[in-house]
Amino acid sequence: MAGSPTARRRRLSIELKKLREKSALTCAQVGEALDWSGSKVNRMETGSGRIQPSDIDALCRFYGTSDELREFLKSLARQAKTRGWWQVHGAGVPEWFNIYIGLEQDASTFRQYQCELLPGLMQTPAYASELHKTGAHLPAEDIERAVRVRMERQAMLTRPGAPDAWFVVSEGALRKVVGDRPLMREQLERILESVELPSVTLQVLPFDSGTCPVTGSFTMLGFPDQEDPDIVYRDGITDAVYLEGAHHVREYTRAFDGLRAAALSPQRSIRLIESALKEYAT
Repeated sequence: MAGSPTARRRRLSIELKKLREKSALTCAQVGEALDWSGSKVNRMETGSGRIQPSDIDALCRFYGTSDELREFLKSLARQAKTRGWWQVHGAGVPEWFNIYIGLEQDASTFRQYQCELLPGLMQTPAYASELHKTGAHLPAEDIERAVRVRMERQAMLTRPGAPDAWFVVSEGALRKVVGDRPLMREQLERILESVELPSVTLQVLPFDSGTCPVTGSFTMLGFPDQEDPDIVYRDGITDAVYLEGAHHVREYTRAFDGLRAAALSPQRSIRLIESALKEYAT
């Protein structure tokens, strides 16, 4: 079973939706039978509201599940109420980003395309701090919290059982000076350290690669349990989009494969990074 509260909440929602669909009922029909609103059933299936053990009992009696499944679902509901380590940082982590971090912690595969900035999982504290100062307009203490969370997230690449992480980064992200040249030199050194990890692969999409098959950065997360479908994540300034449908995952997978084909090989990418590092050193 997945480890983070977010993943447990998502798994619970998936299981509840499967039970309803197996019964060939709508949310409104289930709600009417249990003297609930259809919107309550929908919220339970989308993970947008807390689910009480008593609600699980009522649903399982209605669907006629086994005792084992009922206890499993109640256990998921209890564990989904716990707080993730990142949630103690308050305003340093926006509410809409809480969901992503929880999912990221349980991913077994990680695919990310970055067209403007270097990957968060490879950023130095100075680089991350500079980004937060110019983008989020947070108080200094919240910027410190946000940077701390980003640094703690990076542990996922070095832990036992680290996800298979593959990054495609635009050459523009390497050339864009964030802060100053010494900061960028330190940042590219961190990138070179990160790609030495056995779980990490990075390719650079060069300026002369031709037309890009996508128009913005995105991340794809895969999970070890087949019951947990892959998810595509795209974020903005104030919110994020999570795409789970098979069509979305298929199209983004196709786009990422196109980016990998157009990008430099991992070995040539390292040489390009090393070349850029020399330029920042002069």
